[in-house]
Amino acid sequence: AMLLLIALANAPWYLWATDARVSGSAHPAGASGLDAVAQTISLVAIDGRTYPMFAFLFGYGIWQLYSRQIAAGVSRREARRLLRRRHWWMLAFGLVHAALLWGGDIVGAYGLAGLVLTWIFLDRKDTTLQVWSVVLGGFLVIGALLAAVGRIVFGDSGAGDVESVDGLDLGVQQTDYLQSIPARIEFWALATPAQALLGLTVPIAILLALLAARHRVLENPREHLTLLRVAAVIGLVVGWGLGAVAAADNLGVFGSGSEVGPALAEAQVAAGLLCGIGYVALFGLVAARIEGRYRPGRMAFALQAVGKRSLSSYLAQSVIMAPVLSAWGFGLGAVLTSGSMALFASATWAVTVGFAVVLERHGKRGPAEWLLRRLAYPATPARARRPAASTT
Repeated sequence: AMLLLIALANAPWYLWATDARVSGSAHPAGASGLDAVAQTISLVAIDGRTYPMFAFLFGYGIWQLYSRQIAAGVSRREARRLLRRRHWWMLAFGLVHAALLWGGDIVGAYGLAGLVLTWIFLDRKDTTLQVWSVVLGGFLVIGALLAAVGRIVFGDSGAGDVESVDGLDLGVQQTDYLQSIPARIEFWALATPAQALLGLTVPIAILLALLAARHRVLENPREHLTLLRVAAVIGLVVGWGLGAVAAADNLGVFGSGSEVGPALAEAQVAAGLLCGIGYVALFGLVAARIEGRYRPGRMAFALQAVGKRSLSSYLAQSVIMAPVLSAWGFGLGAVLTSGSMALFASATWAVTVGFAVVLERHGKRGPAEWLLRRLAYPATPARARRPAASTT
C-alpha cells in the first residue's frame, strides 16, 4: 500500500511548468482550493516520510534473505556474496531507470546503501547496531538544530518561502528525449550517494531494520506489541506534527515571508525518518490485531500481489508517468496542478495493482524481480557440503 505514497511523493516533481516551489518540497507555490488540500496532506503525511519507510523495509528484507540462505545450508561467505551481487545489480537497475525515465530513482540508492552497510554491519552484534543507530541519529538531530538556529539567526532576506526550479533538473522539462538523458543521469549520480549515505536517514533506517529483523518483529508482531506501539505513536506524532507546521507555513498561517518552514527543513528530515518507521510499526499493529481472525478478501489479495512485486510496481510507475507527464512526452505535467496530479498518481498506482494481480493469478513473478533474481543468484546455488553417510 505504501507504493501509493511513493507515487504521490514523486508525482509533483513532474509539474515542470511551475516557476517556483514551496521551499524544501516539489509543490508549486501559491496553491489554493483542492491544490492546497493535496499539498497539505502531502506535507503532513507523505513528503520525506516514504523513502525512510522503504529503506527500513529494504533493510528488513536484507536480513530475511541472508538468514534464509544460512538456514538452507549456504555458507555465510556465499550468502554475503549473494547480497553483494544483488546490491550491485540494484545500483545498475537504478542507473538504467534514471537514464531512461526517472532521475529521482531510489533503487540505486538502496543498492549502494546495501553494499556499504552489509559490508560493515551485517554480522555485527546487536549492541553495535544500536550504538551506531544512536550515534548517527544524534548527528541527524544536531544537524537539524544547527540548521534551525542558523536560519533563525541569519534569516534569508524574507525570500525563504519559495525557490526556483532551475536547480532541480530531473529532465522532465526537456522537450528532446535524448537531451533529457544527461540531465537525469547527472541528478541521479549526485542524489544517489546523498540519499544512500550522506543524508543519514537511509543508513539509520537500515540499521534499525536489521535489528528488528533479527528479532522477527514483523513476523511475530504480537510478541512485540509494546515496541510497535511506542514506535507508531512517537513516529506519527513527531512526523505528522512537524509536517503540520510545514503545511501551516505553506498556507500562510505564520505570515508572508515566514522563516518557520525553512528553519525546520532539516528537522523535517529527522521527522520523516521517525514517521516512516512509525508507518511500519502501525502496519505491524494492524497485522497483530487481525492475525488469525481475518479472511483475506480481494483488496488484501491485490495488495499482497503488489507487495510481492514491489520493484516491478515501482518501476512501472515511471513507465506510465514519465512519458505522459514529461515535456519530451505528452507534456501533461504542464497543465496538471497539485490536486489533479495527486489523482493521476493514484490512478497510476491502481494500474500497477491491476498489473500485479494479473501476474499473481498466473503464478508469475514481476519482470524486475525475475531479472534481478536471474542476475544475482548463481546458476547452481552453492550449498554447504555435508559429510557422506557412513556405509558401515
